[in-house]
Amino acid sequence: MELQAVLMAAGGGSRMPDLTYNTPKPMLPVGNKPLMWHPLNLLERVGFEEVIVITTKEVQKMMSTDPKMKDVKMKLDVVCIQEDGDMGTADALRHIQQKIKTDVLVVSCDLITDVALHEVVDLFRAHNATLAMLMSKAHDFTETVPGQKGKKKTGEQRDFVGVDQSGKRLLFMANEADLEDGLSIRKSIMRKHPRMHIKTGLVDAHLYCLKKAVVDFLADNKSISSIRGELLPYLVRKQFSKTTNCPKSKDDADDQTQKTADGSTNSTELLICSRDEPLLQLAQERSCWNDHRGDMSEAYHGGKLRCYVHIMDQGLCYRVNTLAAYIEANRLASKLLEEPAVHPSAVISERCQMGPDSIIGAQCQVADKTSIKRSTIGNSTTVKEKVKVTNSIIMHGVTIEEGCNIHGCVICSNAVIGRGADLKYCLVGNGQQIEAEGKHRLVSRF
Repeated sequence: MELQAVLMAAGGGSRMPDLTYNTPKPMLPVGNKPLMWHPLNLLERVGFEEVIVITTKEVQKMMSTDPKMKDVKMKLDVVCIQEDGDMGTADALRHIQQKIKTDVLVVSCDLITDVALHEVVDLFRAHNATLAMLMSKAHDFTETVPGQKGKKKTGEQRDFVGVDQSGKRLLFMANEADLEDGLSIRKSIMRKHPRMHIKTGLVDAHLYCLKKAVVDFLADNKSISSIRGELLPYLVRKQFSKTTNCPKSKDDADDQTQKTADGSTNSTELLICSRDEPLLQLAQERSCWNDHRGDMSEAYHGGKLRCYVHIMDQGLCYRVNTLAAYIEANRLASKLLEEPAVHPSAVISERCQMGPDSIIGAQCQVADKTSIKRSTIGNSTTVKEKVKVTNSIIMHGVTIEEGCNIHGCVICSNAVIGRGADLKYCLVGNGQQIEAEGKHRLVSRF
């Protein structure tokens, strides 16, 4: 592979603290597999043999004992960072600079998608891009979220994404929060791309192809902490900035690299230029191919720093970073997994009714006269007689006593649901016990 894969798996899951209180976000079960297993599986299926995993010691310890993680055949080069450190994604990438020998494919551990990965990589290759990223249409989660009264509106503000007529070249990117004075487009962009499509309602999937030079650039610019919040807007903006000619030698490059007041380096020229730049420029000048229409300008309008985006119109693409997204990902997990919905080691009564869109984990025991529909039942969970489970996520090691009715709930690992309990849209924490015969609606028990 000409790309090195990097999996970001150190996030704390601050937007769904009820779930991550006892279980780190990368290890939350989705379809009875750790959340981080899904992007790893995506990389493995397209041929990657090694992945650098940036995570914490807690997650590394859990990875070593989780049987599902042993299904991953790739070599995992695990790099641990401090759990209490205020380290952003760009900081994490900077942390492994010495391991990066080629261009990189960076993926977040909370990405659930069936994207044809070559769609993003081909953009990166074909245009010798500095950045190629994946975006998808935003999802409107209509289901009631356990523990919350009514529909909780997200506090996120919209992204404004500008693309050219092909819909592939990424020309502009800004968040609504940064547009206090309204949406303004620089003249340098409009001169080269007079027709720009501004799109909203898109979600950054946190999957990026980046030039190795970008990682080196981060090493010289320590003030950039976040890939999504700082690095991407910087790269997109710098596409149309005036730059000097490429330095001809390393000494020249050092001379043209200037230190800024905060100790970072103003090395945009180093970022956009490469050792092969004269050859690339000659090839572009003598080529009849052009990546745009409407004029006879040179390919790419002379730009050396180029950003591209692949926007998914169809298929599954979710960032599992909220409780609503976590629930939706579990409901769709059966469509992503190419294996039996019922684990061979599970003991299921012949008098149990189970819908085709449910998943039963390893070593589960499901008794007579039980109904399970549109739900995920975790490993080593016991479901006793006359239990009805609908639209719910039951994690590992849960005990559900006889006669219970569970609808629209998330029940975390090792919880015990007492005999005859009636739960609707409830969130039950790790190891919690629900009393027998009780009725609970829209509550969170932790």
